[in-house]
Amino acid sequence: MEFKLSTEQEILRESVRSFAEKEIKPVARDLDEKEAFSYETMAKMAELGLFGIFVSEEYGGQEMDYVSYIIAVEEIARVDGSHAATIAAENSLGISPIYYFGSEAQKRKYLPKLCAGETLWGFGLTEPNAGSDAMATKTTAVKDGTEWVINGSKIFITNASTDITAGVTVLCRTGTRPDGKPELTCILVESGTPGFVAKPMHGKMMWRASNTSELYFSDCRVPVENTLGPVGEGFHQMMKTLDGGRLSIAAMGLGGAQGCFDLALKYANEREQFGRPIANFQVNAFKLADMATEIECARLLLYKACWLRDNHLPFSKEAAMAKLYCSEVMYRCANHAVQLHGGYGLMKEYDVERFYRDQKLLEIGEGTSEVQRIVIARYIGARCM
Repeated sequence: MEFKLSTEQEILRESVRSFAEKEIKPVARDLDEKEAFSYETMAKMAELGLFGIFVSEEYGGQEMDYVSYIIAVEEIARVDGSHAATIAAENSLGISPIYYFGSEAQKRKYLPKLCAGETLWGFGLTEPNAGSDAMATKTTAVKDGTEWVINGSKIFITNASTDITAGVTVLCRTGTRPDGKPELTCILVESGTPGFVAKPMHGKMMWRASNTSELYFSDCRVPVENTLGPVGEGFHQMMKTLDGGRLSIAAMGLGGAQGCFDLALKYANEREQFGRPIANFQVNAFKLADMATEIECARLLLYKACWLRDNHLPFSKEAAMAKLYCSEVMYRCANHAVQLHGGYGLMKEYDVERFYRDQKLLEIGEGTSEVQRIVIARYIGARCM
């Protein structure tokens, strides 16, 4: 077994880490405070080639492997969750469905600008009453001649209401299957389409510099050729997309945990009490040892899942495991980091405060921790409900 990264992957890690430290870290706290999506850092991330990393060069992508993509997300998340969310959601949820399920015409039309970071794309799955239960989708699309007429709403959609958002992929109920279950279909809806409104959501606890949106569709008409793949394949497309998305969230958890550890170790070696650095006290040294151990385990689990994906082997179980474990490792690391900072860890001037808040969504988005355990249980033969 080979555990060493390739030279190209090591170079990528160093370049993204350097970029995050120089370009994102100095502005992350201010952007978080203002709840401001940064088009400036967005453009710089695009220049670095962080969009369309796994997409073939034919459509404007970087044509790297999935491990490389995950390393990039990890290194951004090590500094700031909001910027990592922009990268992760755009690649895994925005670009991925079009790349893997879109027609040649759809790929040619949308992917080059998405991969260049000139535009963004949303992933419209979640609804006010359909989160973990995607089959409960209420948004409808009715065919009227050569058009779909869409009515409904979506919520908590990343990258869907920025000034450069080109559109969203929307999961719609388009009929009823012979078994009585809803027929679900994915449809591409461009920004500016009459009857489609995207509104930014504010007042978030976490990812405050990431764009999160509510989507509304009122007799929104789009051409039938905007159907993503065959009619009725929407649920399967969404589930396959979420497999990749779970790896992205896992990478955010891993990177965030590493960021928490780095901050905690630095502070613990500088902060003195009773005449010596607090890192010298066994109770604190053990916290740091536990953090380092869990981060290493998380990295191995996540990289294995990505390796399986890159080698076209089944990886859904491992993706769920990685998402579950990495998100919960960040929770424990963020908790330890704040504890080691003491009262200062509760102040916004210290980055661990932001990491502590940002962590929580990782246990909720792309399938809650509870859902991940259900998924894993089914894979190992425990048919729980």
